[in-house]
Amino acid sequence: MKNNKKSRKNAPMNKGKKFGSGKSKPPEKNPRDMGKGKAFEKRPRKESEPEPGTEESTNQIEGRNPVIEALKSEHPINKILIDSGDKKGSVVKIVGMAKEKGVMVKYVDRKKLDEISATRNHQGVIAEIAAYETVELEDLLEKTKGKEPFFLILDEIMDPHNLGSMVRTANAAGVDGIIIPKRRSVGLTVSVAKVAQGALEHVPVAKVPNIAQTMDRLKEQGLWIAGADMKGEQLHYEANLLGPIALVIGGEGKGLSELTKKKCDFLVKLPMEGAISSLNASVAGAVLMYEVVRQRKTKEA
Repeated sequence: MKNNKKSRKNAPMNKGKKFGSGKSKPPEKNPRDMGKGKAFEKRPRKESEPEPGTEESTNQIEGRNPVIEALKSEHPINKILIDSGDKKGSVVKIVGMAKEKGVMVKYVDRKKLDEISATRNHQGVIAEIAAYETVELEDLLEKTKGKEPFFLILDEIMDPHNLGSMVRTANAAGVDGIIIPKRRSVGLTVSVAKVAQGALEHVPVAKVPNIAQTMDRLKEQGLWIAGADMKGEQLHYEANLLGPIALVIGGEGKGLSELTKKKCDFLVKLPMEGAISSLNASVAGAVLMYEVVRQRKTKEA
């Protein structure tokens, strides 16, 4: 589809456009200097919590042959943990299959595998599987035909508590779908589902191989892409977030990658008035999602 997006420059916020029909550019850079500060900060992890990106034994497949069969059957797999001292035999086959299918492989000490193994017969290989299945990007676009889509793009969120919290908020805020990368991101694990409190049943999540290309695809469909960044051109409540929109939230501690920033139509920042110059990713995401809700409700009124 040809991209017919128009400039949003000097556009009043109460002039929303229909999906795919073109929009106006957000207001110019806010003259108020709100100071500097990181937009997000990784939540401290308690010793009793699993390491971000890992999962409980109830959500994994153990053993070489079971993992190979899971890869063959296209079973959703978040990550494969392999004994760092074993890189021969069928392990080579598993690594090759994982690479072909875009599944992350992480080498760990055998002691770590022993600790998380439920069967005590992991053979040096444990695959972390998804608690919920994901959808395709095209499924999200098909679902939102005839309306103004509201998507949330999460760029390398590794903490299951952050992802679960944002899924829950997304459902409450009326987000039509969440987009996460296949690699360098926590998957839809049991911990994510627990924090989401049932919201995964109502918010579809698409896993994509390339976030930057996905953003280009969304632009082709008429969506505006707003990224959260500490050096954003304007404050979040002064930006025009009406119409078809996708919010982009960066990973814990790192924020948005440079490529992702370049792909955004505009960047917004949150005002930081206190001694602490950062917010947890899920908190910042919640603030931005509800700013979209506020602007849409104001327009309707």
